[in-house]
Amino acid sequence: MYKRKIPVTLDCGLDLVAEVLYGKWKVKLLYFISEGHKRPSELQRKIPVASRRVLNMQLKELEQHELITKTIYSQIPFKVEYGLTEFGKTIIPVINTLGKWGDKNEKRLQKVVLKRLKQVAGN
Repeated sequence: MYKRKIPVTLDCGLDLVAEVLYGKWKVKLLYFISEGHKRPSELQRKIPVASRRVLNMQLKELEQHELITKTIYSQIPFKVEYGLTEFGKTIIPVINTLGKWGDKNEKRLQKVVLKRLKQVAGN
């Protein structure tokens, strides 16, 4: 069983946000769900580089953190849909603002990320 090397700190808003939102695909999942992409297959198509397993794990964590709901329809074939909770809807303006900041600074961010990747590859 996995045991954290560094204990979780829950006395700072940024630490709490990090605990809930950090994960490679969580922010994108929230954004796509807010745009109406609710089925797991739709989310997989929106993020094709992510494995189904990782997406399922991160969806489960978002559900545990009460940002999304999962509805299972008992039909054949069975159907699953995700939706934002009222609490989850409150993070969408923040995600939109971060996306706009990223778009505005796209060239600079690409440059610094590529520089960092080259440094990591060189070591």
